[in-house]
This record gives sequence, structure tokens and C-alpha cells, in this order.
Amino acid sequence: MGCAVSQNKLAISAVIVTKNEERVINRCLAALQDFDEIVVVDSGSTDRTCDLARAGGARVVDFVWNGQYPKKRQWCLDHLELAHDWVFFVDADEVATPDFIAELCRLDFSDQARVRGYFVKGLYVVDDQGQERILRHGLHNNKLCLIDRRAIQFPVINDLDIEGMGEIEGHYQPVLRPDMGAGLLGEIKAGILHYALEDRAAWEARHQRYAVWERGMNARQAWPKDPVAWRECLKRLFRAMPCRPQVAFFHSYIWKRGFLDGRSGYAFAQSRARYYRMITAKN
Repeated sequence: MGCAVSQNKLAISAVIVTKNEERVINRCLAALQDFDEIVVVDSGSTDRTCDLARAGGARVVDFVWNGQYPKKRQWCLDHLELAHDWVFFVDADEVATPDFIAELCRLDFSDQARVRGYFVKGLYVVDDQGQERILRHGLHNNKLCLIDRRAIQFPVINDLDIEGMGEIEGHYQPVLRPDMGAGLLGEIKAGILHYALEDRAAWEARHQRYAVWERGMNARQAWPKDPVAWRECLKRLFRAMPCRPQVAFFHSYIWKRGFLDGRSGYAFAQSRARYYRMITAKN
């Protein structure tokens, strides 16, 4: 199997990149206790993030960005002394589910498997009239974030003078290292929970910044290739489409059956449309 080590822990290093995440860090850490190693890489938090992380069993490493590449996640791959080659990048507002952990335990992480990374699906969690609800349909956040650090890297792109992202890599996937030759990419069937929508004001503010960055990336045609050919084709097609806000709404609400999530699915599809209106808006 390649994953079980002493005390029945997963031989994977879980890495959380943080800045002022005291509101959510405990929930994230509590769900990672089956991992053999948890590392929090913090960018000068002024709240209790680091203290809570240490209390939750994580090793805390300080990060100061120098304004150049590598950005934060690749810096982690390049410079952190980790116990394992397999790394799970998880955001502080994400929570690993028991089904996700169980699936990892069944995977073969040995070199013979030739799989170098796994896409992980994030299921958005919303507040529906005071009740926590998981959006089972619509657009899901799908990231290549469970990776073999020997074989996967984040590409260097021409975005250092584009506002909006700063020290963290943008909305693109890491890629296979060119010196590694062939490698397979898989997908974890069980999702993790993504609580990005808990603070609506923060969500809108982040996406205002992201839209500025994405608008600059489109103008510069600076996007790196997605590591999966069919995904790359769809992304190119979507970027070339007129009426992207409407297409984004249709994709999430109709094609991905967001309507099955009721009013929450409709609200989320509307938020996708608003985001692409921000991207396509004239300065």
C-alpha cells in the first residue's frame, strides 16, 4: 500500500499555507490528525494562527516572500524539510472528510504505481437559513493538491507585476516536472469540505482581487498549460467565449445540476456569473 507507517498514520505531509486564519485553523487541523506530519507555513500572521497551529500538533514555519519566484507553495516544495515525498496542500478553510482519509488509506503511493499526483474535489459548504449545507452539485473546486514533490512543480509564469495574487500561486494547476518523464495523474473520489463561503464579504473581496489578476493573465496570455489535455482544451475554449458570465451560470446551475441544491445552488451559480462579470468589466 505504501501509506501506513507507525501508529497507523498516513505517510503524507499535510501542508497548510496561512495568514491570519485563527477563525478556521482549528477545524482544519482537527481533520488532519491521521497524517503523519502537519506543517503550517505562515506569512506573518498577527492573530493567534501560529499558537493555535502549534497547540493543534502542527510544526510552524515562517515564510517571507521576496517578490520573486518561487511563490509560496513551490517554496514549500523546494525548501521545507518534510518527512515524506507525498504532500497534501490544504487551505485553512478546507476540512478533510473521513471518506477522503479512508480513500487515501487504500491508495498505492509506491513508485511502482507511477501516479504522481491526485486531483482533490472541494465541496462548498454554505449557510442555508442558519443550517450548514454541503453543495453536492454545481461547480466544484478541483485541485491537483495531493502530489509527489519529486515529480510535480508549480510553473513560473509572467504575472509578478499583475495585481491580485501576490505571494501565492494563482488559479492554475501544478505540472509534471519535465525531467521526470511520464507520470500518471489520478483523482480522489471522496471530496473535502470547503468553507470559503462562510464570510461572504471576505469571499467577494478575495474574488475582486482574483478578477484583477485573471483579467491581467488573459490580456497577457500568460496561462500555463493544464497538465490534463482535455481540461486545457476546455479552458482555452471558455476563455475565448463571449458572454462568459452567462456561460459560467449555465455551467454551474444547469450542466452541473446546481438546481438540485435549491436556492443555495442558484445563489452559488449567480456568484460565478458575478465573478466573470468582474473579469470582463472594463477598467
